[in-house]
Amino acid sequence: MKSWEALLLVLVAASGCATRIETAGRAAVDSVELEYQTRGTGEPVVLVHAGIFADWFKPLLEQPALTSRYRLVSYHRVGYAGSGRVAGPVSIARQAAQLRALMLHLRIERAHLVGHSSGGNIALQLALDAPDMVQTLVLMEPALPVGGGPERMLATRAAMAPAFEAFRAGDKARAIDFFMQRVSGPAYRAPLDRVLPAAFNQAVADADTFFGQELPAILQWSFAREDASRIAHPALAVLGEKSPEVTPLWSERHQTLLAWLPRCEGFVLPGTTHLLHVQDPRGMAEAIAAFFARHPIR
Repeated sequence: MKSWEALLLVLVAASGCATRIETAGRAAVDSVELEYQTRGTGEPVVLVHAGIFADWFKPLLEQPALTSRYRLVSYHRVGYAGSGRVAGPVSIARQAAQLRALMLHLRIERAHLVGHSSGGNIALQLALDAPDMVQTLVLMEPALPVGGGPERMLATRAAMAPAFEAFRAGDKARAIDFFMQRVSGPAYRAPLDRVLPAAFNQAVADADTFFGQELPAILQWSFAREDASRIAHPALAVLGEKSPEVTPLWSERHQTLLAWLPRCEGFVLPGTTHLLHVQDPRGMAEAIAAFFARHPIR
């Protein structure tokens, strides 16, 4: 790895603990640079973060259940944190292509994919576009297209209208706060600020990406039963136990994955909402590691 691309830190723990290898760098893909970090050794696991908060996966990077057995790759998607930005639309398919290019840059031929919310959409798209590069899928409440016909879609958009109005008025903090309350419940800030204290301010800085590019891409993305039938990879559909209390959409999407994906099993993370691994990183990490252990890369 070139010196300008990555900083290699080798930390040898005391008392006979295993060596932990960390790298950080930037990869040039699709005319932009994506910043990334890796931690641990073993089978590669690529973490595809959700929208709004660029460091959603930071809690999982600290979990021995994963770092002691797997090489975790976490990156900032286009337009988030220190990664490059582009003008105009950025589709889910384009972000899946960027993910594929990042994996090739890191010489990863096949990996376990973990996608949270819209990151789950990107993981599903990569499984469709480059199936040989995917070993398993962990889908943590992905933002699947809303069912129920045009009326349901219009109702969902109307419910989010105040967030877009606040964004257009220049109140990015209020726009983010309203959106997060709708998807994660009114009490989301306490666990978020405790675990990721800088996340909200970074989200305000990245609001143009989320409201201007990401949400339109999610609304335009298509994923039907016929698409799901082509995904033969083992999949783990994750649902926060408290998420259906916030909105029934999460439960409906969870049941859709179980019904549509040929090799899908479900997991409910106790006591959590859409924040999932922010609220219970250990429980989430252990469930993911157990799933990977059942479906190793040969």
